[in-house]
Amino acid sequence: MQFTRDFSHYVRAAGDGLQHIDLAVEGVHCAGCMAKIERGLSAIPDVTLARVNLTDRRVALEWKQGTLDPSNFIDRLEELGYKAYPYETESAEATEVAESRFLLRCLGVAAFATMNVMMLSIPVWSGNVSDMLPEQRDFFHWLSALIALPAAAYAGRPFFRSAWRALSNKTTNMDVPISIGVCLALGMSVVETIKHAEHAYFDAAIMLLTFLLVGRFLDQNMRRRTRAVAGNLAALKADTAAKFVGPDEISQVPVAAIRPGDIVLLRPGECCAVDGTVIEGRSEIDQSLITGETLYVTAAQGTPVYAGSMNISGTLRVRVSAASEATLLAEITRLLDNALQARSRYMRLADRASRLYAPLVHATALITAIGWVLLGASWHDAIVTGVAVLIITCPCALGLAIPTVQTVASGAMFRAGVLLNSGDAIERLAEIDHIIFDKTGTLTLPDLEVTNAADIPADIFELAGRLALSSHHRVAAAVAQAASANSPIVGAVEEAGQGVRAAVDGVEIRLGRRSFCGAEALVGSTGLDPEASVVAFSRGDEKVILSVRQGLRPDAQAVIAALKARNIGIEILSGDREPAVIAVAHALGIPEWRAGVTPADKIARIEELKRRGAKVLMVGDGMNDAPSLAAAHVSISPISAAHLSQATADLVFLGRPLAPVVAAIDSARKALHLMRQNLWLAIGYNVLAVPVAISGVATPLIAAAAMSGSSILVMLNSLRARSRTREIA
Repeated sequence: MQFTRDFSHYVRAAGDGLQHIDLAVEGVHCAGCMAKIERGLSAIPDVTLARVNLTDRRVALEWKQGTLDPSNFIDRLEELGYKAYPYETESAEATEVAESRFLLRCLGVAAFATMNVMMLSIPVWSGNVSDMLPEQRDFFHWLSALIALPAAAYAGRPFFRSAWRALSNKTTNMDVPISIGVCLALGMSVVETIKHAEHAYFDAAIMLLTFLLVGRFLDQNMRRRTRAVAGNLAALKADTAAKFVGPDEISQVPVAAIRPGDIVLLRPGECCAVDGTVIEGRSEIDQSLITGETLYVTAAQGTPVYAGSMNISGTLRVRVSAASEATLLAEITRLLDNALQARSRYMRLADRASRLYAPLVHATALITAIGWVLLGASWHDAIVTGVAVLIITCPCALGLAIPTVQTVASGAMFRAGVLLNSGDAIERLAEIDHIIFDKTGTLTLPDLEVTNAADIPADIFELAGRLALSSHHRVAAAVAQAASANSPIVGAVEEAGQGVRAAVDGVEIRLGRRSFCGAEALVGSTGLDPEASVVAFSRGDEKVILSVRQGLRPDAQAVIAALKARNIGIEILSGDREPAVIAVAHALGIPEWRAGVTPADKIARIEELKRRGAKVLMVGDGMNDAPSLAAAHVSISPISAAHLSQATADLVFLGRPLAPVVAAIDSARKALHLMRQNLWLAIGYNVLAVPVAISGVATPLIAAAAMSGSSILVMLNSLRARSRTREIA
């Protein structure tokens, strides 16, 4: 009987002719494992992406559509020494819980054995320099062996299994030198006990396992806490929605079956499953995830709602604009995944060092043992010294130096309302000394309102709103919302950068730039708010001007003051009219500004600043900002930005406040400082420890304490990335 494996259910389209699958991988504990897996999978022809997420032990794979069977990846991982299966959130979390409990049991056994073996070792140490009888010493050694050997066999399984898989596939990882060191220490101790020798190393071996298990358990739980953020987002996703299948008939259907344009019913107490606009009903909704506002928002006709929002009171009918993986909540989840999978420059440096470390550790230990023998030492003393070198030079601290900081910093940024979208964004953001802000939708709120709607004839305003539905511009969207338009005009055509036009009853109507609508002469005589943006509408010879304005983000003044206090240069580059830009610049105290700039002008200004040596952060939203976001040293967009801008930006911030920009800069600077500290701690430890171990001064017990202590020190230092940064005044 022949069995086949069908994983097509877990494969999804990734665009551009690519397919994507996420696999859960067991036994991934360090940067070396990540590098080995990524190299092994990337070597498969037609694989375009292989990225390991150490936080949830998941590997993301993309390949050319129709060229590979996903089972090939599982087979390849098996060859590399790792068990893999399709990633599912619930099963992955259950596996992680089981793994955490297993580590805790191993830690309990190792700690209990360590305490007892140490109690037996103290009289042996003191007796070796006093009058302890050899029989008594042998008894304590055998009693220590009775405790340490079974305890090590049980508690060392996380390391022994990982090392065995690596060696079986003719590779090495960080667990190999650990396992060799523990086994050599235990084996030598048994031999020494049989020979009635004065020294045994049961205490060193079992204490090493205890320290290592403490580090691994803490590391796993820290990563689980970071993953809990993603889990909380996943919990906000509704699986089904009440879709209208007739005028008054609804059916509960899977979210995957809902399409843009459908109408769904959102009842009190339900979590919204889609992005859309309210077309009927009135209620209060909690959409703090998107807006950052803790107060409930009143929802009525025309109010946008987002997946993950909670309906509090009334019943709403919502016209769907996006569902399933196209919603804003799904976009946030993907960005958070990017943050957890991000690979920084410093992490890549640590990866390369970790790959070289394992063979260097083994070679150093072997050369040390041989060298001591050549110098006249006994094989016993030479092997003991080699074991100490093997233990003390284990690169655990180096492997943890960068990933732990990045994991903690990513979680801290998310709590501050910022998501990473690029692997080295933290390092680049930490270096910035100049910020360019776009105005519309960045310093100001993305919500627009038509300030002179009451002065425009109702029939004209209705036509303008219906025509605006055919445009992608945010000003047009404001006009459509203000006019409560819900039926676009058939045959409307949008002209890029100009506006949208159509014919109604044989008469051409236009909405867009004043020049596009032939309404230049109206601007000076209408008495419009000089700070507002304008959009023109024409129907034949009838022409009107609509005044559209945004308010500043609520904390914009405090944020600009905070950035100045950090000695960061600030300027505004906006494509809007000069009066509107001047008003914002004066309100925020920004002396440098330019209005009416094009995307090319923004790029030219960024390049000019680069030539002066400035590290520029670009903060912008609309599609016209995408080129300048890409040209800047680092970039950030609000979550309300156009999808193209989000894809281009290195970071995305949530909510209405601008404060996450300052929080991101502070977190990045602190994280970069801690990354450098950790690297120096790891390197400095080895510079000091290796000569000590080679000289024979450090026993395996001292080596175990030193190596584990360095790893724990790096982890504790990394946790400082969670602390709060300076408050915005």
